[in-house]
Amino acid sequence: MLKARLVVDRDFVLSDIDRRVFGAFVEHMGRCVYGGIYEPGHPTADEQGFRGDVLELTRELGATIIRYPGGNFLSGYNWEDGVGPREERPVRRDLAWFSTETNQFGTNEFMDWSKKAGIEPMFGVNLGTKGPDEARRFLEYCNHSGGSELSDLRREHGYEKPHDIKFWCLGNEMDGPWQICHKTAEEYGRVALETAKVMRWVDPTIQLAACGSSHRNMPTYGSWEYEVLDHCYDEVDFISLHTYFNNNADSASEYFGVIELLDAFIKEVAAICDAVGAKRRSYKKIMLSLDEWNVWYKTHKIEHMRKPGWPEAPPLIEEVYNAEDALIVGGALIAILNNADRVKTACLAQLVNVIGPIMTETGGAAWRQTIFHPFALASKYGHGRVLRTVSDSPSYSAKTFPEIPYLYATVIDNPADGTTTVIALNRSLSDNLEVDIELRGLGAERSLVAATEIHHANLKAVNTKDAPNTVAPKTNADVAIEGETVRVKLKPASFNVIVTKAAQPN
Repeated sequence: MLKARLVVDRDFVLSDIDRRVFGAFVEHMGRCVYGGIYEPGHPTADEQGFRGDVLELTRELGATIIRYPGGNFLSGYNWEDGVGPREERPVRRDLAWFSTETNQFGTNEFMDWSKKAGIEPMFGVNLGTKGPDEARRFLEYCNHSGGSELSDLRREHGYEKPHDIKFWCLGNEMDGPWQICHKTAEEYGRVALETAKVMRWVDPTIQLAACGSSHRNMPTYGSWEYEVLDHCYDEVDFISLHTYFNNNADSASEYFGVIELLDAFIKEVAAICDAVGAKRRSYKKIMLSLDEWNVWYKTHKIEHMRKPGWPEAPPLIEEVYNAEDALIVGGALIAILNNADRVKTACLAQLVNVIGPIMTETGGAAWRQTIFHPFALASKYGHGRVLRTVSDSPSYSAKTFPEIPYLYATVIDNPADGTTTVIALNRSLSDNLEVDIELRGLGAERSLVAATEIHHANLKAVNTKDAPNTVAPKTNADVAIEGETVRVKLKPASFNVIVTKAAQPN
């Protein structure tokens, strides 16, 4: 058996957790909207056509904020197509995904759905085919109370009160050649600045995220972030990060290294932001919005992303996740929490069907994919503040990263209810890992609130419509508490959540 040690102290706080880090993403792509969250005529659909089973699973998932309407779709989207009487909305060809967009679901439908789901909306403005004036008009329609052309138009559409959307993304992946009207860093930095200015003039209460590089392997990565922020630093609050994990070597040991790469990616972008701030002698800190992240590699081919004939809502990149993928998602959540001082928003991409934690059958069932479970557990217990951890763990070397500790963990202290949560990953494929967790200053005479593990002997095991609980959380009985020390045995290749509570916290 492998052994490791984890130490935290009540007074060594990294940061409070921003609950927006448990976000997700809904794009007009494939069956995410049509056949996913919206399917009139489905047995569970309500009077607005929203699937009740998907709403229920979204609430269970614990998503706090959802980015909408894209994605690549955003760079060719006209928001006015998706408001007003449905029978008057135009049918368009979507050049992002070579699909037919009926516009039967748009801004106001999403706002109604988000209220029923209990989530905060995160909207994007089109900086591909559109620009600052269109963004200003969209914001006025959504957030102005009344007395202007566009706010009164919203009221004519049946929405008397403003939507009051606080978080806005300035375009999507604008450095990507695949993007409609992609831009250089100078072109995008200038338009982001001018868009941010006019949007803030319309509503000074909003928060804005500029586009970072589309991914860490872009040839312009680093220089893009620096130049973009050099233009718009004073007008934006966030810069975005996008990353998708893949198992190119088909090796779980190598696969686990992508978690370390995510941690490095976050720290690199934070350093670039601070370099721009230092140049400007600014006290302001730009925060990070990891607003697209997930496992995605099995359907990462062109035939999975485009179907011929401009179909309506075709099945696109419907990744089937296995037990191994759930561990990677769990590890990514730990990395996000361990960077809670800079990552203030994160969106698992996407919510339903399209690389989603929720899968549906059109007209039929909905079920939880394997990756649903670590996210739901992290969101459920991710309240309070992240403590700085000191870890002593054996490790191994891989091509993806030179040193990978078997133990990867975060510790959350929640003063509101007195609980302390340890979220831990055992990256050994063969050995149990016994961990001594010292919770210094957090109170002795602890009781166990919950001990949950996600583990399956077959790392390729999947959840299906007919066997939806093949990979699911189970109780970990190997937990002992002695004073301020919690000793837990973690199964090989397992994701774990251990929640304890002190009788009288110090």
